[in-house]
Amino acid sequence: MILGDSLSVGYGLPSHSGWVDLLRQRLQAQSSSYEVINLSISGEITLGGRKRIEQALAMHQPVIVVIALGGNDGLQGKSIQSIYDNLETIVLTCKQHNAAPLLVGIQLPPNYGISYTRKFRDIFPRLAQHHQLQFVPFMLEGFGEHREFFLADGIHPNERAQEKIMENIWPTLATLLQSMQTLVEYKESSKKQD
Repeated sequence: MILGDSLSVGYGLPSHSGWVDLLRQRLQAQSSSYEVINLSISGEITLGGRKRIEQALAMHQPVIVVIALGGNDGLQGKSIQSIYDNLETIVLTCKQHNAAPLLVGIQLPPNYGISYTRKFRDIFPRLAQHHQLQFVPFMLEGFGEHREFFLADGIHPNERAQEKIMENIWPTLATLLQSMQTLVEYKESSKKQD
């Protein structure tokens, strides 16, 4: 399950060309049993994700939740503590529902001031370390500073960038999928022994 904002919706892109669609294609090529549920909303802030997560978990019962929120909070200059608290609540709620959280970090453009951008960037590794989370440090790693990978607004990645986003997230997600698979196999073999 993907809990994100416009970067995960595929804002401004041809349909089915966003990184979540590419991820779905890759997973289903491996196994038709994989299902990807994209609950991302353009303009979503961490408070919105916090309000939606409980019901989403109950309805969809995902094994893994990719949390890709925070960018809009930063662009709106929300307090660092409130962003951290909202993300932490989402993480803890996932864990209560036996869904493994995968946290995806984002960074702000430098024009938001050195102090705020640094504190904002630090939210994600701090939270990941505190809760021992699987973590992708920066969603736009490797191309975030290159204009040619963005739409005219300079904020939303274009179609060329989607494969790069997916490749940034894939190694961590693949590790998490593997560990979940191992856990399921272990539980099944334990049941057989009982």
